[in-house]
Amino acid sequence: MRANALAFLDQHGAEAHRLGWTAPQLFGVHLEHGFLRVEYAGALMVNDSRVVGVEPDRIVFDRFSGYRTKPGQTWGPPVWEFAARVSRSA
Repeated sequence: MRANALAFLDQHGAEAHRLGWTAPQLFGVHLEHGFLRVEYAGALMVNDSRVVGVEPDRIVFDRFSGYRTKPGQTWGPPVWEFAARVSRSA
């Protein structure tokens, strides 16, 4: 997942930024449960597939898409904020 997220930034980061994607929409995780609560997860945090395209309302993967317009979606903080919080409390 980390390698694909870094590849996404290199290959699609500028376009995602231009289209208004936010860090939580891409890299969000649940504040307390991390990856275990996918309803809080950003598009890049729900699988380990390679991104093949970025559109205004979806990230296109090899076999499916991650949408930012899901009804009732609550975005968690970006994974790096979660990791920093967990390391401080350990």
